[in-house]
Amino acid sequence: MPESLDSWFKREIIVHEAPLTRFLRRLCPATEDIPDLRQETYARVYEAARKARPASAKAFMYGTARHVVVDRIRRRRVITIDTVRDLDALPDLVDDVTPERQAAAGQELRVLAWAFDALPPKCREVVWLRRVDRLTQREVASELGIAEKTVENHLAKGMKRLAELLLGNRQGDAPDTMQHPNENSHGQHQTD
Repeated sequence: MPESLDSWFKREIIVHEAPLTRFLRRLCPATEDIPDLRQETYARVYEAARKARPASAKAFMYGTARHVVVDRIRRRRVITIDTVRDLDALPDLVDDVTPERQAAAGQELRVLAWAFDALPPKCREVVWLRRVDRLTQREVASELGIAEKTVENHLAKGMKRLAELLLGNRQGDAPDTMQHPNENSHGQHQTD
């Protein structure tokens, strides 16, 4: 007998509530919208699974969440002509990203990834959870099974190291030509 849709949904989707919430926090800075976005994601996944269950439920859920956020942003960007008396007051929605700006942004992202990769693993994890996933210090401590003071220490150490690496690297070298901060001059990794 095939598994019921409700059982499948609980087993494949609901179990990922905490990671989905963190994912939505990264995509949407308005934290008050997170419960609505999560619920909309669940509703869309459930409706789609009625027709056919996705091969990879978790990937489908994250893709759906991304679409939900994009749809929300689009809806908020729509301004009716009736509400705007002066058309010059409409925001300029044209993205003026030139190829040069795109290349510079790509380079900055590579340097940031290089610096982030240079952090010790525990510092990297703490910095990611605090600064990217926007978890509280208490949530990070709980998730990693460490004391809040340890989270604070790892965050301070990680942020200091990132600042040293990023601010010390203003020569414009590409990450693939830079020596990894944890390597000696012979390309061998050193440990802290």
